Parts: sequence; structure tokens; C-alpha cells
Amino acid sequence: MHNYLSRLERLVEWLMALALVVMVALVFGNVVLRYVFDSGIAAAEEVSRLMFVWLVFLGAILAVRQNSHLGVEMVQARLSPAWRRGCAVLSHLLMLYALWLFLQGSWSQTLIGLETYSTVLGFPMALFAGAGLLCAVAMLLLIAANLYRIVRRHPHAQIPGSPDTHSTGQDL
Repeated sequence: MHNYLSRLERLVEWLMALALVVMVALVFGNVVLRYVFDSGIAAAEEVSRLMFVWLVFLGAILAVRQNSHLGVEMVQARLSPAWRRGCAVLSHLLMLYALWLFLQGSWSQTLIGLETYSTVLGFPMALFAGAGLLCAVAMLLLIAANLYRIVRRHPHAQIPGSPDTHSTGQDL
């Protein structure tokens, strides 16, 4: 399972790199075309915006996987291990609730986007909302898996404020 998740993580990193390359090429090419040839690529803005949305949401998934999201662990680090674990369970439950709301909203927007099309290229706007949908599902699974490890007292559980917590993401 670990090998499969590592390969999936590498794939996401490559997709993010590809999205960034496409964004840079389109925006730079459009700037050059406007200043040098007084023309431009009409679709460059739409595709760049789509790539940016996917880049952000894929990055958010990787940040959860690698335990890299910003957090203030000063309070948790001062708690006893039992209170730290309880705080982690509560925070994970709140994150799961927020992600459930995000999933519902992304699903609604995806359905709406299936009937709405972009101005220049005419692709379904569901491609934008689909990034949020994928992000919500992936983050729900990752956080639920860590919550399960916390409750089961698994040694690889990521508990904020624990001295043994390190952000390698290898065990998520």
C-alpha cells in the first residue's frame, strides 16, 4: 500500500509540474505576443486559470499527505499525551466535517458546471469544480486514515505537538 501511495504522490507532483509549465508557457507566450506582435492567444487566460486551480488543489492534497499544512502546535506541545490525542481527535473530526461541507459544495458546483461552458474554448466549467471535488475526497480519505491511526494508537499516527511528529508524509 505504501508503495502505491508513493507512486500516486509522484504522479500528483508530475501533474503539478506539468500544470505549472503550461501556465508559464501560456502566460509568457501571451505577453510576448502582445508586446511584440500586438496579438495574443485568446484561450491562454482560460487554460492558465484552469491549470492554476488544479495546481492549488493538487498542492493542498500533497500538503495533507506530507503533513505540511500550517499549524500552531505550541499549545498541543504543552499538553499531556492523552490531552494531545484528544485534541487531535477533535481537530480531525472538525476537519472531516469541513471537508464534508466542501465535498457537498464541490459536487453541487460540478453538477452546475456540467451545463455551463467557458467563454473561449467552450469546455465545461465542471473542470474547475472537479478539482475541488477530487481535493475534498482525497483529503477526507487521508484525514480519516490518520484519525483511525490516532484512535487505534498506531505508532505512525500524526498527532500535532508530539515530539515524535515529523512531516515526512511517509506514513499517511
